[in-house]
Amino acid sequence: METLFKKHQILVSQVNMDIIREMINSISWERQLVAIRGSRGVGKTTLMRQYIRQKYGVKPGEALYCVLDSLYFTSHSLLQLAEHFHLMGGKHLFLDEVHKYPTWSREIKEIIDLYPDLKITFTGSSLLQILNADADLSRRVLSYDMAGLSFREFLHFYKGIRMSACSLNEVLSNADDICLEINKLCKPQQMFEQYLRVGYYPFYDGNEEEYYSRIENVVSFIIDQEMTQLCGVDISNTRKVKALLMFLAENVPYEVNIAKLSTYLELNKQTVLGYLNGMQRAELLHLLYSDNKSVTRLQKPDKIYLHNPNMFYALGQQNKIGTIRECFAVNQLAVKHTVEYGKAQGDFRIDGRITIEVGGQDKTFDQIADLPDSYILADMMEYPVGKKLPLWLAGMTY
Repeated sequence: METLFKKHQILVSQVNMDIIREMINSISWERQLVAIRGSRGVGKTTLMRQYIRQKYGVKPGEALYCVLDSLYFTSHSLLQLAEHFHLMGGKHLFLDEVHKYPTWSREIKEIIDLYPDLKITFTGSSLLQILNADADLSRRVLSYDMAGLSFREFLHFYKGIRMSACSLNEVLSNADDICLEINKLCKPQQMFEQYLRVGYYPFYDGNEEEYYSRIENVVSFIIDQEMTQLCGVDISNTRKVKALLMFLAENVPYEVNIAKLSTYLELNKQTVLGYLNGMQRAELLHLLYSDNKSVTRLQKPDKIYLHNPNMFYALGQQNKIGTIRECFAVNQLAVKHTVEYGKAQGDFRIDGRITIEVGGQDKTFDQIADLPDSYILADMMEYPVGKKLPLWLAGMTY
């Protein structure tokens, strides 16, 4: 335990408190069991340590922060830790990366049964299946999903520009006022072009080459470690999953031909579909369907995008500007809304009712002129013109 206390103090004292994501205020930290899920690199660990430092200070006592791939857990169980911590007057356990501890769900269930006054907050991969874990915690856990930085958060993190989040309805109905406010503070189009390159993950330090190298490392870790552990990907097939990702990066937005992918990868169709679904859960891809309500588990998607714009640059596909625009819109809007493939009627349908067409500043309404609740999100604009809105406004919704 003394080793864990020392690590707690070191790790919590090192966390930067200069900028804290607003999500910290929306989490009900005082609930007995809280889960924070998200892709590797989006900032789950930082947020947890910031909350601990804010609430409990640096020294361990009532709170204890542990990373579950620590050597401590090679000779001690999580249950033993909780027992000792509770006996010492501990109130709140913070467990980072629980998916690295094989029996995490069973032991957490036993802990909250034995010690109802002990709170547990844990983080895990976006692939973490709370519902289908060994012990079903779904009725007892309050779960949050953490995304990377929105364009709005990027402005706060890297430019010191603070703007309140807007609902999609506010963006669509009040675009003039929102644009007026932000244009007083910065040149949003200039900032937006930087966001597309380096804005999604909160670890950009001014060196683009290192940033893209870190994204590649994140992608490799997700495929090599998390997808093999949590998605049932055969270790011998991880190179094929990476090849699939590169094929899609070069060809997105990809109107899916599963037979072609199957032949290319020398895998059967069900395996390819399973890998695609796993890559979506791992936040490497967005799979779009023309009707989300009727989607079956192994139905082929209608269109595929990389998960976020920065991945295009990291994977050497920075010239696909039209696709990068569409990827940005999907990535930002999918955090709080359902996004469907629009087929012939616009690029996307949002929440089953709003039609969105994405393009450059010369984009016209020809394809969606007769559709109600239809809008254009256009690049290279700082102010709206009627229902033609700046594309970057989609990044103000969270």
